[in-house]
Amino acid sequence: MTLIGRSRARGVETLALDSPDNRNALSAALVAELAGALADCAEDPGVRAVVLTHTGGTFSAGADLRDPPHPDALVDLLRRIVELPRPVVARVTGHVRAGGLGLLAACDIAVASRAATFAFTEVRIGVAPAVISLTLLDRVDPRALARYYLTGERFDAVEAARAGLLTAAAGDGEEVDAVLDPVLDGLRRSAPEALAETKRLLTTRVLETFDRDAAALTALSARLFASPPAREGMTAFLERRDPPWVL
Repeated sequence: MTLIGRSRARGVETLALDSPDNRNALSAALVAELAGALADCAEDPGVRAVVLTHTGGTFSAGADLRDPPHPDALVDLLRRIVELPRPVVARVTGHVRAGGLGLLAACDIAVASRAATFAFTEVRIGVAPAVISLTLLDRVDPRALARYYLTGERFDAVEAARAGLLTAAAGDGEEVDAVLDPVLDGLRRSAPEALAETKRLLTTRVLETFDRDAAALTALSARLFASPPAREGMTAFLERRDPPWVL
């Protein structure tokens, strides 16, 4: 079964997370297929830019708790987006949770509709947003991250744009594609080699974070997901009940 939809228009390759039955959760299979699609885009001179979007009402619900990817595979996927010698633009018209926010922050430009909501839900199931911090810590307001990492609160697209998680939020009554049209037009008018070099300038600090912290954050993620609190938190989530630590 194909989990990534693919289409192209005037040099822009659209990759759509297409597993709506589980809210586009990051399963091992979806992560592998998306990484392969991005590798294809990197090698194809006909691709000027990539749009990363989704089917259904959720961009991504985060890690698939029944079939989670290995932390190393998630690190590789995030790094592929950051290193891709093509701009990657996120187009979001639904909800984004946990690991899905790491994908969003890996993209060079991110636009969402007013219907989108966001939450770092890791702490509520007994883990931490470890691996996805590789793309988030250098790009998002630290005070906002402290609040939303620690509380798991839901926030809207306007707040996500204010905090730097999004480039822009569509206005009231405005379609997200109306916001994206001038962005994609600008990318189509830009020289491919200049885009690649400019992206390299913009991602230097993020890639330094990968080089410095990826191993430690991968180990932290693996340790937390194997812990008794995480097992209880994930069981409670799947059973739709509160874990025992809720006061």
